[in-house]
Amino acid sequence: MVKIELVTEGGIAHRHGIKAGDYLISINGEEIKDVLDYRFHLTNKKVVLKIHREAELFDVVIKKGEYDDIGLDFQTYLMDEKKSCRNKCVFCFIDQLPVGMRDTLYFKDDDSRLSFLMGNYITMTNMSDEDIDRIIKMKMSPVNISVHTTNPELRVKMMNNRFAGNILERIKKLADNGIRMNCQLVICKGLNDGRELQRSMRELAVFYPMVESVSVVPAGITKHRCGLYPLEPFTKGECAELVRIVEEYGELCCEMYGSRIFYPSDELYIKGGLEIPDGDFYEGYPQIENGVGMIASMEEEFCDEVNYIDEYDVSKHRDISIATGEAAYEFICELSQRLMEKAVNTKITVYKIENKFFGENITVAGLICGRDLIDQLKGKHLGERLLLPTVSFRHEGDLMLDGVGIPEIEGELGVRVEIHDTDGVGFIKGILD
Repeated sequence: MVKIELVTEGGIAHRHGIKAGDYLISINGEEIKDVLDYRFHLTNKKVVLKIHREAELFDVVIKKGEYDDIGLDFQTYLMDEKKSCRNKCVFCFIDQLPVGMRDTLYFKDDDSRLSFLMGNYITMTNMSDEDIDRIIKMKMSPVNISVHTTNPELRVKMMNNRFAGNILERIKKLADNGIRMNCQLVICKGLNDGRELQRSMRELAVFYPMVESVSVVPAGITKHRCGLYPLEPFTKGECAELVRIVEEYGELCCEMYGSRIFYPSDELYIKGGLEIPDGDFYEGYPQIENGVGMIASMEEEFCDEVNYIDEYDVSKHRDISIATGEAAYEFICELSQRLMEKAVNTKITVYKIENKFFGENITVAGLICGRDLIDQLKGKHLGERLLLPTVSFRHEGDLMLDGVGIPEIEGELGVRVEIHDTDGVGFIKGILD
């Protein structure tokens, strides 16, 4: 039973007399517990909604198109509470946050529904057999899974959860029932690298094509690890070796399965001092949301959009500044130079922001904090506008990780701040539009 918070005026539900404050009990006799139940059963062309209003219980019969929305909103997106993570992973980034940040940043999400709806990665350690059966029944595909290692004993150790060792059994059950999966391996030095990484790749590859892709990313290590498991960052040579292992096995998978399956993250290439592959390597970018192929994709989109440079007013004089993390700095400088050659009246200055807040091992733009940004750009030439990537802000686009917002940045730096999408088209439009 879930409470209806809002009924869209003029919508299907509104026309059938459903009101805000009513409770939805079931659809076609199936109990509604959350958003997945609701969406799954609502796809029928004829639905019978059992509604509870004060002391009254009644049915509402609606005929509609298969995917028509009927105009109901609920108290929360999931209709109930998000499921938190039960693990204590040795590499957990949330455990490495300093005190005093926004409360929401400390919530450890591990909800299978958000894997399907929002692309979140889950460990599956807090899922019952009934939860797995529900995924299969509803054909919730793809599911994104944080595997990290297929070695049962090692996975228990890395996650500090005695129930974590059965991951291959669960992947097999999903694969046998036609559920597609994307997986990730967060690699920790001395734990699941080397031979353990090779083992994990071998044991996951056999589930292709149901396991569609696997990203290999290094654990993020901040300076706030007091009292946590002792982890060390990978050196430049070790990053290069991880790339070699993954690429070598990926080539073997191309021969065996017709797909690479396994992809090192952009961060590994950059930290290893290696050239990032071109777009063809990533086979449609199945792991781009996980930081895999973002630079290659941005390069491709940039090159395509530059072909339409005449659609922009390149005669206009512009003075723009861009701030980014250390990892992407050289790449953004290169794109900026190429764009200035096409738009000769545009001046672009790119600034590299060192992550003092989390420490020198954190180099991605998505973890830049507002205080670092302000401190390092104060007194610098910023031109007419300062462009910042969307990934540096929360979903609402208003606050950086340390709670600093755009008005504060503008006030302290004396420049207009704009946010641009982190793709090739968004980069050009942010500068020239």
